[in-house]
Amino acid sequence: MKTDRRTFLTQATLGALQLGMLTRLYGRETVVLKKGAMPRSSPERQGFASRSILDFVEAVDTHNLHSLMILKNGHVITEGWWAPYAPEYKHTLYSLSKSFTSTAIGLAVGEGELHTDDKVISFFPGKLPAEISPNLADMRIRHLLSMSTGHAKDTTGQFREPGNNDWVKAFLAQPVTHQPGTHFVYNSGATYMLSAILEKVTGQTLTAYLKPRLFDPLHITDFDWETDPTGTEAGGWGLRLKTEDIARFGQLYLQEGVWDGKTILPAAWVKEATTAHIIQPGKEEDRPGNDWLQGYGYQFWRCRHNAYRGDGAYGQYCIVMPEHQMVIAITSETGDMQNILNQAWKYLLQPGQKAGSNEALQRKLAALALPLPKGNQEAISAAHLKGAGFSVAPNTLGISRLKIDLSKKDGVLSITDKKGKHNISFGLNGWKGGETTFPIEWLKLIPTAIPGNPPLYTSASASWKDDRNFEIICRFVDTAHYMLLRLTLKKEDEVVAEFTQSISLLGNDPKPYATLKGRKQL
Repeated sequence: MKTDRRTFLTQATLGALQLGMLTRLYGRETVVLKKGAMPRSSPERQGFASRSILDFVEAVDTHNLHSLMILKNGHVITEGWWAPYAPEYKHTLYSLSKSFTSTAIGLAVGEGELHTDDKVISFFPGKLPAEISPNLADMRIRHLLSMSTGHAKDTTGQFREPGNNDWVKAFLAQPVTHQPGTHFVYNSGATYMLSAILEKVTGQTLTAYLKPRLFDPLHITDFDWETDPTGTEAGGWGLRLKTEDIARFGQLYLQEGVWDGKTILPAAWVKEATTAHIIQPGKEEDRPGNDWLQGYGYQFWRCRHNAYRGDGAYGQYCIVMPEHQMVIAITSETGDMQNILNQAWKYLLQPGQKAGSNEALQRKLAALALPLPKGNQEAISAAHLKGAGFSVAPNTLGISRLKIDLSKKDGVLSITDKKGKHNISFGLNGWKGGETTFPIEWLKLIPTAIPGNPPLYTSASASWKDDRNFEIICRFVDTAHYMLLRLTLKKEDEVVAEFTQSISLLGNDPKPYATLKGRKQL
């Protein structure tokens, strides 16, 4: 009999609880782990109350988290994934990528490849505008790092226009309104320039440069980074790592650049990168309760309670709490990033002596799951959709054909576009995993490409709302996003297919990204 991952984890954890044998998962620090894995421990063994963590998990359980890992004293004391997400999947980090770009610059500074006071224009003499303004001339690497380039707005909207293949030239052409170092503007284009400068100086991409210096020592083995049209890695977004890799990165910073007794990153850089170099504009009365108004370092945000973090859109977090010897790694697709931090400060700042057991926490972690929409089980015999193929009128997604193959428990959605046929496997009223080549740039906040366009892992579930309306939710589990496909049968031979972005649903905007009209093919 086959057992799915969620059932196995639940049964294994509860069995261990009944036998009092949690040491394999969260017990003795001497447990044999997979090479490179962080040591596991229980919260209590590290002086922390399981009940406090359970309260935090319950407080954020409805915030669309995908994963959570909490480290205390260098040990993993909590880890959980909301089904269908799982430890083996990478996850899009969005702007949490920036902190890794900063780290690459810190390593290059330590090796004497460049200096934070180097002028930006000095690296690209052949791409400068005809007239170089004094502010552009004065822009330094440290201004790129601290988001104080002098621009009045983020530059990425301009230099990522379709057909623009030279992002460096486009960045340098933007007006620099303010004197660099005096005005904070969150500017992903500035981080891209750090990637371009590193590549210019070292002859290597970010990932090639970081692999022997950061990724290999931290046992980070599965990664990729989205690129510009020429292959330069985006820097400000697009890195994909696993949750435990995020936790390792945070622990390296907590340990001031030391890993396994060796200095991986200069301690001076850790201090420099996580110190506030500029304060964000905002109302003074808002600062005490806002973790985006505490100051900005070198691609790290300062937090309340003397913590700091790297973070990315929709709730990708690497939170470092030096005074508490803690690291929190989170991936998610949330619309309320501040509230997740609020709950962390509420429940995790103090070890606490709350009554409650580690067993209760483990039961909660083993049962974590995102809501699974349910439908009309009786409708799955609707003959007018089983095995049906529909030719589709021209549309913004370039899809020419849709086909549904159904059985009693699962099915396959086939999507044909100009690149070929893409299959998405789904369960009926339950998740089913698979891989797909279906392009999802339209789902993402920034539509840059993953090198090589590898297949994406999926977990999808379908349900009948009635015998004319069929829905498929497909989660692209190595990204932050999912799509909702609604199929409405207008007649026996006509279908309307609505593709909706999870980003829109998160913003309470149910309007489809694309609406397709199809006719059944015989």
